Amino acid sequence: MRLKMNRMTLKIDAKSENEAFVRTAVAAFMLQIDPSVEELSDVKTAVSEAVTNAVVHAYPEEKGVITVECETDENYIKISISDDGVGIADTEKALEPYFTTKPCEERAGLGFTIIRSFMDEFELISSFGVGTKIVMKKYVA
Repeated sequence: MRLKMNRMTLKIDAKSENEAFVRTAVAAFMLQIDPSVEELSDVKTAVSEAVTNAVVHAYPEEKGVITVECETDENYIKISISDDGVGIADTEKALEPYFTTKPCEERAGLGFTIIRSFMDEFELISSFGVGTKIVMKKYVA
């Protein structure tokens, strides 16, 4: 029997070394809804991309905080990853495959494309100068 709604919140420094911890914590939290190996892998990949995006782009001058909120119910996990960083000036452009603001760093510009391909629902909320929030949802069979 699956559990009813449950929640978890993490606050981490925007450092690349914290990405693996968040990915593992979210995967462990998701186990309570009995995902398939493929569903678990999809979520881990999407979380990695979202956290990496915040680490790389949100705080160019100084380090900040990334908040990860998870919610599970009988057949889904909903994950929000937010920052109070620089925000995204043009979210439509940012969602285009291969768009990157850091071509000199050899960024592929596929983070949002990857997230959207692995998750069932995706929303990007951002205000330039205020921060960004990615909300994604994965249903389990």
